[in-house]
Amino acid sequence: MASERITLTVAGPDGDREVGLSSPNRVLWPELGITKRELAEYVITVAAPFLAANGDRPVSLERFPGGVDGERFYSKNPPKGAPAFVETVTVRYNSGRRHPQIVLTEPAAVVWAAQMNTVVFHPWASLTANTDNPVELRIDLDPQPGTGFADAAAVAPALRDVLAEAGLTAFLKTSGNRGIHVFCPIEPEWEFLDVRHAVIAAGRELERRMPDKVTTNWWKEERGERIFVDFNQANRDRTMAGAYSPRALPGATVSTPITWDELEAGVDPESFTVRSIPDRLADVGDPWADLLARPGRIDTLLEWWQRDLDDGLGELNFPPDFPKMPGEPPRVQPSRINPDNWPKETDA
Repeated sequence: MASERITLTVAGPDGDREVGLSSPNRVLWPELGITKRELAEYVITVAAPFLAANGDRPVSLERFPGGVDGERFYSKNPPKGAPAFVETVTVRYNSGRRHPQIVLTEPAAVVWAAQMNTVVFHPWASLTANTDNPVELRIDLDPQPGTGFADAAAVAPALRDVLAEAGLTAFLKTSGNRGIHVFCPIEPEWEFLDVRHAVIAAGRELERRMPDKVTTNWWKEERGERIFVDFNQANRDRTMAGAYSPRALPGATVSTPITWDELEAGVDPESFTVRSIPDRLADVGDPWADLLARPGRIDTLLEWWQRDLDDGLGELNFPPDFPKMPGEPPRVQPSRINPDNWPKETDA
């Protein structure tokens, strides 16, 4: 017996496209009964702000063929049979390997991704014209055990001040979970490693001002009940859930751009869902509509990075799947380092 299938008509820059949707009644979010068809209708409704934030750049698709409670896997490379309107760009990964990666440029491509059971969209910080140089400096304020969204919200304005002192304009969004993502548009003049160093410099400055509330410690055993500035999200091929992307959480929450006034007034990130965001966009519009209009520069943050190096603060740890980097500290939990075998000054 053939599976149920419907066809959706999706408007786009080249006219209407017909996109097939198999198993439209498959439930993706069991607690709310949200189906694959409802997800597809959601991405059609939010296509314009979604593509403004996530389109024309490499993107990884986090797919859930059995719903958000089931198995997940990632697609970076276009699968066989992908329609011609699903574009690609060749990117370089940290291993040095190069490979095509999916690029979404029109609403039909996003609906196709929903047809492929994509729930979470993970865009790069760079555009297809130059995938090596980010157009955004991204900072992930990640609540640690014992802290939550309210703690991240208390820290974010101080981070905005730090970034403003460095000449950058900060935008923010909910992560769709407990954290906050802060983005600054930047000129694409610096490679990912430079932007990572700029993020570390900003994080260290924030940590100096709020040492009881903020940490840049990579090792969880050293973070305590503080907000972790996750600098490694600034690395090449490291991504966050994109703006207006759903999350694979029971409440079908969405990573949602908000204004600083909304943050100050108090927002509930759980109120931003696949079902509520269309009405929100109709009522208040897209707070990120002008995100890339006035890019800044990271020169000042890189000066802070060099200042910290000169003061003895070195490189920080990279993710374990990255090649060992120059000056990187030991990839061993501090509590497990034997000082007799691993002197403090080593970078091995």
